[in-house]
Amino acid sequence: MLSPDQILEALDPEQREVAQALTGPVCVLAGAGTGKTRAITHRIAYGVRTGVYVPTSVLAVTFTARAAGEMRTRLRELGVVGVQARTFHAAALKQLSYFWPKVIGGAPPRIMEHKSQAVAEAARRLGLEVDRVAVRDLATEVEWAKVSMITPEQYEQAALAIDRPAPVGFDHRSVARLLTSYEEVKEMRSVIDFEDVLLLLGGIFQEHPQVAREVRDQYRRFVVDEYQDVSPLQQFVLEQWLGERRELCVVGDPSQTIYSFTGATPYHLLSFAKKHREAQVIRLVRDYRSTPQIVALANGLLVSAPKKASFPVLELVSQRESGKQVTFAQYSDDAAEAASIAARIKRKLAGGTKAGDIAILYRTNAQSEAFENALSDAGVSYLVRGGDRFFARKDVRDTMILLRGAARGADPEVPLSQHVSGVLSSLGWSSTAPSGRGAARERWDALNALLNMAIELEQKFNSTLSDFIADLDDRARNQHAPAVDGVTLASLHAAKGLEWDVVFLAGLSEGLMPISLAETEEAVAEERRLLYVGITRAKLELELSYSQSRNGSARSPRSMSRFLKGIWPNTSAPHTQHGGKSRFLGRDIPMPGDLDEKLYAELVRWRDEQARIAEVTKSSVMPNAILQRVATLRPASIEQLLTVKSVGQDRASRWGEEILELVRGHMEKNFQ
Repeated sequence: MLSPDQILEALDPEQREVAQALTGPVCVLAGAGTGKTRAITHRIAYGVRTGVYVPTSVLAVTFTARAAGEMRTRLRELGVVGVQARTFHAAALKQLSYFWPKVIGGAPPRIMEHKSQAVAEAARRLGLEVDRVAVRDLATEVEWAKVSMITPEQYEQAALAIDRPAPVGFDHRSVARLLTSYEEVKEMRSVIDFEDVLLLLGGIFQEHPQVAREVRDQYRRFVVDEYQDVSPLQQFVLEQWLGERRELCVVGDPSQTIYSFTGATPYHLLSFAKKHREAQVIRLVRDYRSTPQIVALANGLLVSAPKKASFPVLELVSQRESGKQVTFAQYSDDAAEAASIAARIKRKLAGGTKAGDIAILYRTNAQSEAFENALSDAGVSYLVRGGDRFFARKDVRDTMILLRGAARGADPEVPLSQHVSGVLSSLGWSSTAPSGRGAARERWDALNALLNMAIELEQKFNSTLSDFIADLDDRARNQHAPAVDGVTLASLHAAKGLEWDVVFLAGLSEGLMPISLAETEEAVAEERRLLYVGITRAKLELELSYSQSRNGSARSPRSMSRFLKGIWPNTSAPHTQHGGKSRFLGRDIPMPGDLDEKLYAELVRWRDEQARIAEVTKSSVMPNAILQRVATLRPASIEQLLTVKSVGQDRASRWGEEILELVRGHMEKNFQ
């Protein structure tokens, strides 16, 4: 068992400061790769070892089951048991399930796993025509309203106040009516959604003071990880847990705020020191994850933003030795990009790099297909993060049933890994992976992940088969899947909190990064932060790439993301209002295939004025993505304008001549 001094010895000076800040409000601003999980778990362990903390009085909450599981594992490695480390929803659900029968009576309502069916029924009750995409968009809007604690009556005014567009095909008033209908459908079905778990628990605390006292007597100290992503609803529940007490430690990085579309806000992190005047604020900037080359690129991305961030940017300092230079690649089309990346990954695997240490990251889930095909053609094993849940797989469920049976008569002298490999062999698993991809390989990868997990537990904790089953049950409850060997394919959002030795950041073109839906300054700033998250996932090697078209057609040209100008070789920072000079791959004049940023800015001003005059949303006149394509192609005729993707005959008829006149005027003025 580690002594208090041994716990502190494992930390750097700033991490040690966190560990020793045991009382009062504490705010830890922790940059990517700076060891925040290490700092807060050692803080808890140090508090327990010094006798300041009773383990069962500590509740640590975070946002993902994986992060909560990692926290529990690290605490166990430090010899600390009894601390609760859960997601917000898991902690709230446990308390709601316990108190509901006592204060409400009967069993708690059943929780819907998905909103889609209830949303579709609510729309039908209102006579709204919806398809699968519309249901998905409306479900997202329902979730945003609820985590923002906005009632159906408040929705229309609240959304308009922040210029939040309604889902495509609907207006704000219709969405407000749907919110009401959705609640009626749930009540009719006697079900609740995940947001209701938090709302109901908070309501019980307010209406039943004895419940609040009981929980507050149990949990006296709180740690909140990823605090930049807390929603108003989660903050509300946290305040109910705390009451008037001040024993709260929050950890976060405003530069990694990437979930505002779900209602998350960095406001509570940024205002923490003002709200808690006596708070200790500690900054972690020593980056242990990435090489100096990768860290410099990440810092440069934030520094090159046209406008200063409204919060302090943590400038990271790499603690690793100098590594390989970041590489940049441009491809003719998506297929060429995917094939080239797959070929280089295959060479890296042949050179000894493990598949699990490599990732391909992209902006949208739809981009994964090209990489799946290319990796399959190359015979490279991969897994798509965010796909089917690991513990929902039939082969995993069957394995767990057999393991429980084997545990009844298991010889305690037989090593855990031997027990598990025996059960897996009875299911047809062998130590040699099947060739190629497909269902057989996916099944083998899943079963092999279970064996690797058993081997790790055996080596770290000398775990028995019963211990292993208990750990699997806990992981299944919290959806904390073990690592499956294979190259990871993931969207940038899904990659948050993860890291790999080698990362390929692909598809970095305008319209994808930033995504075309990002139409406000705030939305574009969040897209920049999303790219920052992607860059900081890489430990040793990083490549950034984009393709000049989707399928090689000159009719739909792409240009590199505006975020890359200034960090891509031979480019400088894009034109800004601060007097910077726009350059395009070393040229002052944009060439065919380059986004003309000055023209784009003129088109945006024209579009905004048209929307104001017509009293409609900007995107209904012309989305940013179309304006970017126009500023790239720079059409000289209606025929050329119609080749721009999504312009269409209606827009061309209504605004075509105005657009062409604007383009001609710009070309004459700037490039005579």
